[in-house]
Amino acid sequence: MTVTLQFGLLTVFTFAVTVLILRKLIPVLKSRKMGQKILEIGPRWHKKKEGTPTMGGLAFIAASTAASLLLFILAAFFGTLKDLIPFACALLFGVLNGAIGIIDDRAKLLHKQNEGLKAWQKYLFQLAAAAIYLSVLTLSGRLVTALPIPGTGITVELGWLYYPVAIILLTGFVNSVNLTDGIDGLASSVTAVVGIFYALAAFFTASAGATGTSLAMVSALMLGSTLGFLVYNWYPARVFMGDTGSLFLGGLVIGGAFVLGNPLIVVICGIVYVCETLSVMLQVGYFKLTKGKRLFKMAPIHHHFEKSGWSEICIVAVFSAVTAVFCALAWVCL
Repeated sequence: MTVTLQFGLLTVFTFAVTVLILRKLIPVLKSRKMGQKILEIGPRWHKKKEGTPTMGGLAFIAASTAASLLLFILAAFFGTLKDLIPFACALLFGVLNGAIGIIDDRAKLLHKQNEGLKAWQKYLFQLAAAAIYLSVLTLSGRLVTALPIPGTGITVELGWLYYPVAIILLTGFVNSVNLTDGIDGLASSVTAVVGIFYALAAFFTASAGATGTSLAMVSALMLGSTLGFLVYNWYPARVFMGDTGSLFLGGLVIGGAFVLGNPLIVVICGIVYVCETLSVMLQVGYFKLTKGKRLFKMAPIHHHFEKSGWSEICIVAVFSAVTAVFCALAWVCL
């Protein structure tokens, strides 16, 4: 079975199963009153979204896992299972982070507020997930401690320093995707664009064998999950992915960069995630330094534009377009 066929089947299967599961899951979430709580400090018009079912990410995690299991069975039959080891590692990292999201979302629902796990608790779990991911990569012989610098042709051998750098990247981007999930369709749309970039990289620039095959499969899950979820998450959203979904997608986004063997490329193609995180850091730092003043009307940055009068659809369109431009730049830097 060709990589192209595997990619197509995995994308379509994940998309279709995500849509079908959500069709059944949304009424269940509503009946169990698993609705999103909205912070009082947020945009006042977001209050009308309160009660919208959350944890919709369960649908595409289930779809992705089921699709991947079928893929592994087919690969074992055709004798190509070894080519999927990097993909399996990335999927594992995504699922581990999705599990952290489930714990966090459940805590929010039980406490009936928009605060679940404490920040240190969540980060401790994420550190454990990153450590497991790096350990599995090491044990499978798929970890290389040389770090390419995109666009320079320079590769730096970090040795043992690679591990702390990798952990910062892994946990940082998982949380960045989580921060991007703040308005209807934003995280899904931006991640779909990054998924397309990974697919193009897999078919046109990645080396043959495990790298190209695994990256294509990661991109297939990203595209199938996000496009399937957008059927119900496009404005006005009928369901939110919650931390359950955003942390899983974050795991796939950074996992894909590691599969490509160029982790820093995600800083370019994932520029929106970077800006979302930087806006929060700058807002907090400026607030403390000025004793109460704000740099942005609200952080993360998408809320600043919202409070400046931009519609949610406009923000999603612009942020997705910016992602596409920087994905093109990342392509040049490969």
